[in-house]
Amino acid sequence: MDDQDRVAAFIDEYGLKTDLAYHALNLECEVGEIAKEVTTSTDYGRNPNAASIATDEIGDALFALLALAEAADVDADEALAEALAKYEARIESTGDAGSGQ
Repeated sequence: MDDQDRVAAFIDEYGLKTDLAYHALNLECEVGEIAKEVTTSTDYGRNPNAASIATDEIGDALFALLALAEAADVDADEALAEALAKYEARIESTGDAGSGQ
C-alpha cells in the first residue's frame, strides 16, 4: 500500500471524505502553517539560519496534498514523476529548474 492509498484508507475509515475544494483549501492552510513556523523561527526573516519546521507540520501538509490528489483522482506518484521529468528537461535545456515566469 502506498502513501496515497494509506491516506485514502484513513479518510474512509474516519469519515473525512469531502469535496475537492475543501482539500485544496486545507492544503493551503497546512502550507501556511509551515510558512508561519519559518517566519516565527527566523524572527520574521531577521535570522534565516534559525529556520525550523516541526516534522508533524510537514506530515500535515503531505497528508493534505495526498488527500487532494485522491479527491482529484490524480495518482500522486505519476504526478511526481511527471514533474521531475519536466524539471529535468528544463535543467537540460536552460540550466535551471525554474519556469522562467
